This record gives sequence, structure tokens and C-alpha cells, in this order.
Amino acid sequence: MLASVRQGAPARKWFALAVLMLPVLLVSIDNTALNFAIPDIAKELQPSAAQQLWIIDAYPLVLAGLLVAAGSLGDRIGRRKLLLIGATGFAVVSVIAAFSPTAEVLIAMRALLGLFGATLMPSTLSLLRTIFEDRSQRRLAIAVWATGFSVGSAIGPVVGGLLLTHFHWGSIFLIAVPILIPLVVLAPFLIDESRDPNTGPIDLIGVASSMIALGGLASGIKRLATHGFEPFAIIMLVVAVAAGWLFVRRMRRSSNPMLDIGLLRNPEFSGALSINLLSVVALTGFLYWVTQHLQLVTGLTVFESAIVLVPGVLAIVFSGLLVVQVVKHWSPGWVVAGGLTISTSAYVLMFFAGNDPEVWTIALLFGLLGIGIGAAETLSNDLVISSVPPAKAGAASAVSETAYEFGAVLGTTLLGGLLTAAYRGSLQVPAGVDKAHADAAMETLGGAVQSARDLGGAAGDALLTAAQHAFDQGATVMSAAGAVLMVTAVLVAVFTLRNAKA
Repeated sequence: MLASVRQGAPARKWFALAVLMLPVLLVSIDNTALNFAIPDIAKELQPSAAQQLWIIDAYPLVLAGLLVAAGSLGDRIGRRKLLLIGATGFAVVSVIAAFSPTAEVLIAMRALLGLFGATLMPSTLSLLRTIFEDRSQRRLAIAVWATGFSVGSAIGPVVGGLLLTHFHWGSIFLIAVPILIPLVVLAPFLIDESRDPNTGPIDLIGVASSMIALGGLASGIKRLATHGFEPFAIIMLVVAVAAGWLFVRRMRRSSNPMLDIGLLRNPEFSGALSINLLSVVALTGFLYWVTQHLQLVTGLTVFESAIVLVPGVLAIVFSGLLVVQVVKHWSPGWVVAGGLTISTSAYVLMFFAGNDPEVWTIALLFGLLGIGIGAAETLSNDLVISSVPPAKAGAASAVSETAYEFGAVLGTTLLGGLLTAAYRGSLQVPAGVDKAHADAAMETLGGAVQSARDLGGAAGDALLTAAQHAFDQGATVMSAAGAVLMVTAVLVAVFTLRNAKA
């Protein structure tokens, strides 16, 4: 199959795809390696529970707020040009992030990475839409693009584990430089510039309203998860809804809108976006739990923890490529629903696995979860960008990426926040632990592990055991929520994609 598809496209297109995979690999490597580095970051920078979540979430929060604007900007000034600007900025900020002296500085650098990251992903996906005009070739290219996240996830933990074993945690950010240099050098030779020839002037009010709506919504949800129903969180959500209403109103009245709002009335388009979001929520939430469990509960090293996840990553890669062939014989809706049903079983089995599941059980759970995720990501992205003409590919790709990044935010915010809340509710601090160490233990599992080390002796052992038990009790609650999310994704696939064409 791959040979026949390649015969129908010049080799230059496939070399261009290889170059466009570099930022995809970078983003996935960066995110996965960061998850494994959180214990080291927590030990050195001593962030609070909220700051620890912000270190993870600052990048996707900023990125989510800017994606639609960046996609539209790429349509106007040129997607290749925007990609090169973003790659250069991302590399420079990554170097600064590597030497962050405080949690606050690291959070700020993660936010700047989100700014430049917003220019990368929509540009790569929209350029694929214009490079591969044939549907079969494009679906394979998107499958490779989507599984690139998984390949990066496989490389990220291994490379990150090796780096963290021998170097400072900041080294995980420096890997951006050698990855992005080939992109900046080769892209001008392999990729033709692509833009919308019929764009009007940049809609500054539309750009601002989309940023406020998406950024405010993501921040408000995060604030609710970490602080409850406080006035500031409610105000952020109200402002986000108002800005969203203004954005929709302007798009409907514009003769050449940044985003065709009518696409959202297309069940295949909106269904694919929803599946994309729900799948990433489930995947990110699982990774938030498993990276901490393997290191802080099971006691594996960073590298050993990464190896446990490799079979699941390979499952994502395999299913993402296999689905290109499967949808020639089966409806995309039923293929996605079937794959996500297998993913649902991962969370169901996790619920019944109890405290401190075996390492092989965790590897199996991640493998089951990955089967459906790989299929869903390939087909959902294909359905989204195939629904628009090439000239509007940037905006459509940005919407798809917005769903992905919101999923990443919600995975750590909602599922991660639920896990943290359940952990705190279950943790019974043993007698003999002073208030300072007890407070640190109640913040995060990492804080509890460090407090146990500081205390030592029987008190330290008792605190560590109590914290590990409470963390896995929280995982049981999180797994129930994850199962509900995956069942919802299955139903969305059945009812919105049942008439989708292969």
C-alpha cells in the first residue's frame, strides 16, 4: 500500500513531509520529557501544587488561545514563513527555559513557547493539505503526521530519561535546537510557500476576541479545577463567553472570515473535533498519573518508566497507520467507535486494578488506550482538513489543533485536578509529622516523597506509604472519569461520523 501511494507522488513531497515532521516530533518530545522531569523540577524549584500544574499547562493554555489567530495569519502572510518564524523563536526561548532559576521564570518561558508553538502545528498540517492534493496520499501523510506525536512520545521519554540521568533537567529543553535547525535550513528548498490568495485585511478585533475567548476559557476551567467556584474563575469564564459571542458574530458577518462558523454545523467536522478533544483528555490524564506512579510509587527510574510506556506508544503508531487501510473497507465512524471502545476498556481495567498495579498491567493499559487514540487522531484530523478548500487549510488546521491543545489542558487540569483532589482527601498524615512536612505532603505526591526523605526513619516511611496509597486511591477516581469520557467519545463517533465517507 505505501509503495503504491508513494508512486503517485513526487519524492520531493515525501521529503517535505519528513521536514514537517520535525516540529511535530519536537512538540511531543518536549511535552513527554517534561512530564518525566516534573519530579526533578519539583525538587529543585519547589513549586506549589498550582505552580506545578502551571509549568505543565502554561504552554498549551497560551497556545490554545493563539491557534486560530495563528492559523489565519499563516493563511494571509504565508504558512511556510510563519513556520520558520515560529521555529526560530521556539529554539531561542527553549534555551532560556533550560536555565530557568525559579518556577515563575519557567512558567513564563513555557508561555512564550506556547506563543511560538502556536505558529508551528497549524502551519505543518495546513501545508500537508496543499502539498498532498490526492485524498489517499493526504490521509497517509496525516497518519504519519499524527503518529509523529507518538513517535516523539517514544523518543521523548528515552532521550529525556538519558538526559535526566546524566544532566540537569533543563537539558530537555535544549533538544529543540538540533531538531529545529534542519527545519529552518531545508524548508525553503523543499516546501513551496502557500497562502490564501483572497484574504482581506487582518481582522484585529476577530484575532483579539478569539484569543480572549480561547485563552479565557482554558484559564477559567483550570482555575475552577484548582480553586473551585471562586469569583475570579467565574469572571474569566463570563468574559470568555462574551468574547466568543463577539467572535462568532464577526465571523458570520464577514465576507472573508478567519473561520467559517458554518463548518461547526457540519456533524462530521464538529464530531471529529469533539473526538480529537476527548481522546487527548483521556491520553493526557493517563500520562499525568502514570509518569508519577511509576517513579514515585513503583520506584522506577525515569528511563525505566519510559520503557514501560514504549509498547503503548507503538500501539498508537501501528493503529494510526493501519487505519488508513481499514477505512477503505469500513466506515470511518465505526472504525473510530471500535477503536475508542478498546481505549475505554483501559480505564475500566484501571478502575478494577486496585492500588499499586503491576508494571506489566500498566504497560497493557497504555497499549489498550493507545489503540483507539491512534485511529481517532488520524481520522479526525483527516476529516477536519478535508472539509475545507486548500486556501482555508490554515484556519481549519488551527481549529483541529485548538481541540488537541484544549484536550491537553483539560487532561491535566480536570483529570489531573481530580486526581490531586482525591489524593488530598484520602491522605491521612501519620502522627509525628510536623506541620511543614505535612503541608508539603498534602500539596503533591512529589512533596510527600521529599518530606518522607527529609524525615527519615519510621515517620518518613509511614508518610511515604500513606501518600502512595492515597495517590493510587485518587487514580481509581480518575479512572472512572476517564471511562466516562471515552464512552462519550464512542457515542459521538457513532452519531456524528456514521455517514462519513472514506
